[in-house]
Amino acid sequence: MTVTTLVPGVAASPVAVSYARLTEVFSGLRVTELRDGERAPRGDGWVGAAELAAGGDALDTFLAWDNAQVLRDYGQQARPDVIASFGLHRYAWPACLLVTVPWFLDRRVPRVPVEDVAFQRSLGRMTVRVREFACLPDDPAAALPGARVVPDEEALRGEVREAVAEHLGPVLDGFGPRMRRGKRALWGMATDEIVEGLWYIAHLLGEERRAMRELEELLPGTAKPYAGTAGFRELTGPDDEPLPTRDRASCCLFYTLRPEDTCVTCPRTCDAERVRKLSEEAAATAASAVATA
Repeated sequence: MTVTTLVPGVAASPVAVSYARLTEVFSGLRVTELRDGERAPRGDGWVGAAELAAGGDALDTFLAWDNAQVLRDYGQQARPDVIASFGLHRYAWPACLLVTVPWFLDRRVPRVPVEDVAFQRSLGRMTVRVREFACLPDDPAAALPGARVVPDEEALRGEVREAVAEHLGPVLDGFGPRMRRGKRALWGMATDEIVEGLWYIAHLLGEERRAMRELEELLPGTAKPYAGTAGFRELTGPDDEPLPTRDRASCCLFYTLRPEDTCVTCPRTCDAERVRKLSEEAAATAASAVATA
């Protein structure tokens, strides 16, 4: 999208560069910003976040995709709450990046209420209309329309928590009745989506350790409505190498399909199994790097 420069050195959109960098390192998601008066796409697999939050026919159609995928890939029917959990994850993971990536890269926190976001998951695309954002006092973007200046890093972290909660709260209300989980468990899932999404993108950016530190500060375990901390810790591999891991605040329920194949960050996965999986992953990554050198 072409933007007009309003302040020297700053694009009219405060988050355009961050979203472009996101797509550069993770081609599975492309974010398009909508201009004033431009309508969000409809049909052809697009769904508005507000439609998911309403919990009606649009959510039924959205979850039918997950149901078909499970039947195709695993040859069995999953419980309705498992399907709903998969569907929520597949929406919330990229949705959180709309807020966390600009914060991590440029210290700008956009507000993205559900009315201003749409998703096409088969293509890995989202549209967003950014009307307002928070930033620090020394940010040149503070002069842009819609800027709200906050005094320091902790205040900006508060803006991240509020912006994600503003977006995900209604979405959790829409999915909640289908998931057989209480409020705390749902917000535990939200905590996991924030952490694991940015952690993954930061790894692609080569800034995994910084992301881990900043996520620990963002989610200390006392920030409501979130449940749980970032949950990072370090294991030791067979050659004494450090293996970063985390403990999820929630369970994705994948074990209901494959009990023997739990996620590496699942509370059900013991440390010995984590070390095995992480060591194998590291070895495969190293071998791939050698092969392409």
